Amino acid sequence: MKTDLSLQPNIGKDTEAKLLEVGILNYAELQTVGTEQAFLRLQTLDPGACIHLLYGLEGAIEGIQSTKLSAEKKQQLREFHRMANK
Repeated sequence: MKTDLSLQPNIGKDTEAKLLEVGILNYAELQTVGTEQAFLRLQTLDPGACIHLLYGLEGAIEGIQSTKLSAEKKQQLREFHRMANK
């Protein structure tokens, strides 16, 4: 199923398929759920989900490439990633 998710930066067809599988069906839902909760849902499918997926989700919500995230935002996401993997 093709959605507007794959039209966002950092969301390829694999991530789109996984988001659909965890019940995030479009970009508006991704924005509502938020980066951290979306990542936690994706971890149910892939417990080893990496920090780059987290960066990609945040970038998609912000409408930018993940490489353009601020250093402060990346630090916040790294801290969340560490906590999520305990």
